[in-house]
Amino acid sequence: MTNISGLLIDPNTLPGDRLKNNAGVARTQLAQTANAPLPILPWQWRTWDTALILPAAAANDDLGNVPGTFGTNVYTLQAGDLKNAGATTRYALTHIAIPEYYDDAQTVTLRLRAGMETTVASSSCTIDAVVYEMGDDGTPSADLCATSAQDMNSLTEANLDFTITATSLVGGDVLECRVAIACNDSGTGTAVTPVLYKATLLFDARG
Repeated sequence: MTNISGLLIDPNTLPGDRLKNNAGVARTQLAQTANAPLPILPWQWRTWDTALILPAAAANDDLGNVPGTFGTNVYTLQAGDLKNAGATTRYALTHIAIPEYYDDAQTVTLRLRAGMETTVASSSCTIDAVVYEMGDDGTPSADLCATSAQDMNSLTEANLDFTITATSLVGGDVLECRVAIACNDSGTGTAVTPVLYKATLLFDARG
């Protein structure tokens, strides 16, 4: 309780609209917002080894940034039609700046919404992530992704969450993230196309 002019006020029940716009409230005193979303936009992805813009169609070891039809469907990252291609892995890279209102060292999750179009792979298809914190001297940390590759071999797209070890993370840190889609198919007569529909960084925030 706080005594102001003889009144006892519980700071936990003080309504926000009673505060001045310039009230000196520290961010640590604000309520935490769990899993605030930071979308990763399609054009933020690059080739993993040259940092060039992704091709419009998957090629070599690069995912394709496939444009949609305006008003009908959206940009997606695709591994191309991999029917009868055997074991094939394709990648994409991005850098994510953690917002300054991140609640330091609290939960960070990379959410990848992925699935297959037309036909599932005859053997397997997985998606994986490797995430490094970029040091101020340009040196990366160890891999912070604590989740192993996950199954995406389904015609029903799903959110696949990858836990990021956040012990040393603070607002303003930059994460270097590479995703890999690994597909293995043989003997399939119709298209086998792995798709990353959406990517989002979820983080605990204050402010």
